[in-house]
Amino acid sequence: MKVSALCLLAALSAIEGFQPLHQQQLPVQTKSCSSSPLIRCHSTLSTTRLNAALMEPPVRTPETLDRVSQVRERFKRASQDAAQAKGCAQADTGDEWWRTPVPEPRRSISKDDPLRVVVAGGGVAGLVAAAACHSKGMKVQIFEQASQYAPYGGPIQIQSNALRALERINPTIYQEIIKAGTVTADRISGLKIGYKKGVFLGLGKQYEKGDWLVRFDTLQPALQAGLPPTVVVDRPVIQQILLNHGIPEGTVRIKSRIANYEELGDGMGVKITLEDGSIAHADVLIGADGIWSSTRRIMHELNAGADGYAASGAAGGALNEAEARRMAKDSVLMATNANRRYSGFTCYAALTEHRASNIEEVSYQILLGKDKYFVSTDGGGERQQWFALIREPAGGVDPEPTADNPSPKLNRLLNEFNNQEPGDQNGDVWDDFAHELFRATPEKDIKRRDLYDGSPLLMQGWARGPVAICGDAAHPMMPNLGQGGCQATEDGYRLAEELATVKHTSDVEGALQTYFKKRIPRTTIIQILAQLGSDLLVDFDKMMTIPLVGPFFLFMTQVSMPFILRFLYTPEF
Repeated sequence: MKVSALCLLAALSAIEGFQPLHQQQLPVQTKSCSSSPLIRCHSTLSTTRLNAALMEPPVRTPETLDRVSQVRERFKRASQDAAQAKGCAQADTGDEWWRTPVPEPRRSISKDDPLRVVVAGGGVAGLVAAAACHSKGMKVQIFEQASQYAPYGGPIQIQSNALRALERINPTIYQEIIKAGTVTADRISGLKIGYKKGVFLGLGKQYEKGDWLVRFDTLQPALQAGLPPTVVVDRPVIQQILLNHGIPEGTVRIKSRIANYEELGDGMGVKITLEDGSIAHADVLIGADGIWSSTRRIMHELNAGADGYAASGAAGGALNEAEARRMAKDSVLMATNANRRYSGFTCYAALTEHRASNIEEVSYQILLGKDKYFVSTDGGGERQQWFALIREPAGGVDPEPTADNPSPKLNRLLNEFNNQEPGDQNGDVWDDFAHELFRATPEKDIKRRDLYDGSPLLMQGWARGPVAICGDAAHPMMPNLGQGGCQATEDGYRLAEELATVKHTSDVEGALQTYFKKRIPRTTIIQILAQLGSDLLVDFDKMMTIPLVGPFFLFMTQVSMPFILRFLYTPEF
């Protein structure tokens, strides 16, 4: 029973606090720092020295038309910039620093002769790692296999611990993220039952569809740790902020995939071969190239099929429907070769321009059902980001649109979460809110992919010689904690901190091993919690059916949550 209760905590840990229903209060309302919704409390949050005593809780005010327009227009501009690879090198000059080996590769490191760092992967993990290294005076180069950035699923959470890491890496990046973000801690978040649900033999409470099971205080744990509250920001906006403020222009070279690398010996660096035949020389190679990492395949001597072009868009996003279909099939094979785990869930996702009916009261909610659940969160700019996770075998694809069925994804979701009699395939009639968002979403905006994670690399490690991995390459996890990108951000910060201690290239291997040893305990726990939490969400309704089990679950959540929160929202990592 204790194990099951801890599993529940995993699913809830993306939210920053918990109280049982009878004790709940909404976040404390105090006067806001600014009358402008765009910079609400930013004058406090954007200081480079965050102090809990000086931070005021944000106050929710309805978004103005100007705010809505600003958020949506910034997203569109950033998406266009990403599609055009703005900020990335468009053509080689032939005199890039990484093309020429240094005369004395085994050497002392100084301001005039800094570490030379190559990062494989230009998603959030790679951009943060490069920005962190650049902030420490290192030369950096990013090789990104994609031809452009293709965001999947809209905005992402930059949680309190990741915001602290960004503030330490580069205060300007932190301030820009805060200004671009929408605070979600000023409203209710939590778990709801998705459909009418009773208990065994009527021995307990009858739940109606849409009833709250657990609500969360999403603010106080962050403020108590002296951290800013979580914000949600569009992925292409984050990418453009990191490109514009984190690294020199032209640092990212697109269409550049690592084919192989060779360790040159103690303190001698690494020789990197790209698929186009180009050769790069560096003191350090950081593999931030995602769950199907080429760097990890080479490091861990995996089969050739362990990596591949899962998608041509950075951050795992398919550029079109045909590519998404290919990804579904290819990922099954890559997972086997890469020792990755299919989570058991396929995920539909979209960002819809729709002012939700409960937007002023609710920022984040999960509707629970049998073998599926629905997640929605405020995306800012009167938009909702939603996910529908359904348990089924890997590799499935939807029918192609036809004249008779022009919206196959949408129609499937309307049936899976049917809010009218006779209900879904289980006979359950769902809460109306999922349908509200589905019907506001065009078919073309709905994306689908299977979700994979992996076991912690405790024995294999994250570093070997002058090479290390980070982000999803090191610790892919289910999205339930909202910590995937956040842990990648912590990785980038810690990598740069350890590499900054290097006085001689012979120290690189030791610095990378220290990075691994400091990061692996924390990420291992979070990976396990995320995996267990995801598995539990679809079985939660079964547990609520059993008398005494449901109330005990909620009790254990209440008792254990403070420990989870202190762990996730530590200011030190």
